[in-house]
Amino acid sequence: MAILITGGAGYIGSHTILQLIKSDEKEIIVVDNLSNSSMESLARVEKLCGVKVSFYQGDIRDVDFMDNIFKKGISKVIHFAGLKAVGESTQMPIEYYDNNVNGSLVLLAAMKKHKVKNIIFSSSATVYGSPEALPITENSKTGGTTNPYGRSKLHIEEILQDVCQSDSDFKAIALRYFNPVGADESGDIGEDPNGLPNNLMPYVTQVAVGKLEQLTVFGSDYDTHDGTGVRDYIHVVDLADGHVAAVKTIDKLETGFHAINLGTGIGYSVLDIVNSFQQVSGAVVNYKVGERRAGDIASCYADPQKAKQVLNWQANKSLTDMCADAWKWQQKNPNGYSA
Repeated sequence: MAILITGGAGYIGSHTILQLIKSDEKEIIVVDNLSNSSMESLARVEKLCGVKVSFYQGDIRDVDFMDNIFKKGISKVIHFAGLKAVGESTQMPIEYYDNNVNGSLVLLAAMKKHKVKNIIFSSSATVYGSPEALPITENSKTGGTTNPYGRSKLHIEEILQDVCQSDSDFKAIALRYFNPVGADESGDIGEDPNGLPNNLMPYVTQVAVGKLEQLTVFGSDYDTHDGTGVRDYIHVVDLADGHVAAVKTIDKLETGFHAINLGTGIGYSVLDIVNSFQQVSGAVVNYKVGERRAGDIASCYADPQKAKQVLNWQANKSLTDMCADAWKWQQKNPNGYSA
């Protein structure tokens, strides 16, 4: 029986597949519609680990496609597939709800039909909205989300809770992760956004490598130590290892819904990232200060203790590692996965 990974050709999915194979989980089936990802990522994973990955191109909203995938024999699902840019979601709410929420419903219906009872969901710290207190624990209030992306993640979590209530054998882990950055230390797989990056680190690296002219820092008047937004940045390999830990642990958990933060517990500002990157890389990152971006909040960082207690996982990589590995990926792949 295989682990099904939706959206597995993407940034976090590809790193998770590599870490799963390294941990001796080799029965993996990947589905991805390649709308914001590349087959090249999986080819490089295969080269790095020497294991062939079973891949099927298709959309999780396609009922017949998903039915055929589950006929191949699935024991667990890791659900990454979804649109993921906060700013874009405010401009494309219908597309985000259709892709993220409707896609998850089709997936869960296929799981129900084929009696698959375990899912690990790629959730987000955005479900907490504007936090009432820091650090954020899993008991912090959810809701009050400030953008359609975050609301789509929260809706899916609520659906998963309802499924768990309706089926006493169902287990769902919602990994609420904070801000993934960095790349595999090989520099062969990394974050490869379509068009202009929506996330900070790839924008920084593309300015540093000369692909983009200038970074815009959205807002300098937040209530933070330097006025710029503070986030909990986590190395993507640490994040991938969190998914491996969830796969290894889910069989031992009680049935029901389990929300778990994946973060470092440390908040870094936008300018902290820029300055650290410049120190690590020796490159100059040209930037200007602009207006606040719709949907953003001042500060957001995790209390990661539950992950340590439940999954026996904690983040190990430093901000220096995050910057160095992101820079290595960018230098080796100035145009991402494109030739």
